[in-house]
Amino acid sequence: MRARIIFAVLMMITGEASPPWFGTWKLTTNSDRYKRVTSKIEPWEDGLKVTYEMVGTRGGVTHLEWRGKFDGRDYPIQGADYVLTNAYTLVNDHSYQIVVKVDGAVAATTKVEFSPDGKNLTTVTTEKNVTTTAVYNKQ
Repeated sequence: MRARIIFAVLMMITGEASPPWFGTWKLTTNSDRYKRVTSKIEPWEDGLKVTYEMVGTRGGVTHLEWRGKFDGRDYPIQGADYVLTNAYTLVNDHSYQIVVKVDGAVAATTKVEFSPDGKNLTTVTTEKNVTTTAVYNKQ
């Protein structure tokens, strides 16, 4: 319910038909771990469904799915070989934060920001005192 209210307020503020994060996003920056990454973010009930498709630098495809809400609660990621959860929290109308947990312990935090024109998504992830930045373009 809270997510629906947030989406309605965002649509009134921005004049957009949907929040800027909905769509398909392709990684444009170089990655040491992946040759190609695509993320699809779409509405799901009163929250989100996020699908990750990743191709490793040595081949191999990983498919992960997350369904949840902007309520800061842990929701399981489907497709991982271990207990992995994401907790999403809305920061403002163009950004949110993700807390990633492995076996219940915080493994990383990511801030996701969308450009004002809605064409780029930038993630800044901190994991074990190492910060990485990735940029995605909307497809």
